[in-house]
Amino acid sequence: MKQSPDPGFFSAAGRHNLRCVKFAICNEIFQGWTLPDTFAFARKAGYDAVEIAPFTLARSVTDIPASRRAEIRAMAEEAGMSISAIHWVLVQTEGLHVTSPDPLVRNRTARYFVDLVDFGSDIGAPSMVVGSPKQRNLLPGVSPSQGWEWAAEVFGPAVRRAAERGFTLCFEPLAPAETNFINTASEARRFADLFASPAMSIILDVKAMSSEPTSVPDVIRASKGRFGYFHANDSNLKGPGFGDVDFRPIVSALGDVGYDGTVSVEVFRFEEGPEAIATRSREYLRSVFGK
Repeated sequence: MKQSPDPGFFSAAGRHNLRCVKFAICNEIFQGWTLPDTFAFARKAGYDAVEIAPFTLARSVTDIPASRRAEIRAMAEEAGMSISAIHWVLVQTEGLHVTSPDPLVRNRTARYFVDLVDFGSDIGAPSMVVGSPKQRNLLPGVSPSQGWEWAAEVFGPAVRRAAERGFTLCFEPLAPAETNFINTASEARRFADLFASPAMSIILDVKAMSSEPTSVPDVIRASKGRFGYFHANDSNLKGPGFGDVDFRPIVSALGDVGYDGTVSVEVFRFEEGPEAIATRSREYLRSVFGK
């Protein structure tokens, strides 16, 4: 059932900020679809942008030539859409690890993140979501402090390239069930602070925040001005409105902190099919955001 926002639920400032929010959806939901068909359906469903998972295009972004990158950018523009970000950036890659004890692996990973910045910028995306739980896990014998040092070393070149290209990396805190490295928004903010650059920020994800000891709205408020992207989903791994998470207090918190970026639908269970996932998620978001 749709939930209409209470007109008195948001402050005037909150309502103003929310009018600026754009909505996106991740393209891996549309498995087997062409990009033009994905862009067209997303636009029809009411989205402003599509978030691209590089593994849906190639095993490595280095395999995607400049001509194809320009073509992807043109496809989105022709459909009247934008590309909001790239994500799932290390899926299907091999030999990459953010906190590996092997300096050769870390160097290779650092180079690939620079490649990802270039790819994202080339297709017109302004940001990258960095989740990659398996490729950042602390391996046996690696201490948390060593992991932080090595991860900072790995991301340094990509942050510098991102600053040059007007691009932003958004590091994602993930639940302990997914990774043992950076599990809370507070930790992610501290990690981003190491770079002292607007090119390194964090992303907040409803599913991931649901694992924190504090409420999702409280995590959002504590991260005011510190997150550059937002994933809308449910703790059941489905889309917003497909589970028990009530987005009304979440939307109120986003308004309170002045968030005016992208809210992107990311799901991990696809049994309803792409059309239903995209349409119902957008209808629910429209009902709680009022737009």
